[in-house]
Amino acid sequence: MITEQDINTVIGSTAIDNDGDKIGSVSEVYLDDQSGRPEWATVKTGMFGTKETFIPLADAQLDGESLRFPYDKAKVKDAPTIEAEGHRSPAEETELYRYYGIGEGTAVDRGTETTETTTTGTAGITAPRTD
Repeated sequence: MITEQDINTVIGSTAIDNDGDKIGSVSEVYLDDQSGRPEWATVKTGMFGTKETFIPLADAQLDGESLRFPYDKAKVKDAPTIEAEGHRSPAEETELYRYYGIGEGTAVDRGTETTETTTTGTAGITAPRTD
């Protein structure tokens, strides 16, 4: 499980798939507004890293200087396109949860009360701390 203490290590790390193949570079981490826990990462993909793709951090594992996701590269690259700026709407998060097969695709299925997330990352956007 990725924690708040891992965020600086995660940002800029190499994202790898379940077979160890490189997906891209982790660009940002999105925190759950209620819990403050890291919930999503965006990964720059494509030949020049021009596309940013959301991947859930729920089952991601730090592996040295890499972040290993339990999905294959093709699954990540085919994920729904959602703008990587600001908050995710509940509809956007539901779409992503369904795509990655997490619960039934809603925050209620995950036992949370909100589906909004805040960005933290290279752009300098901060999220509330829950110390």
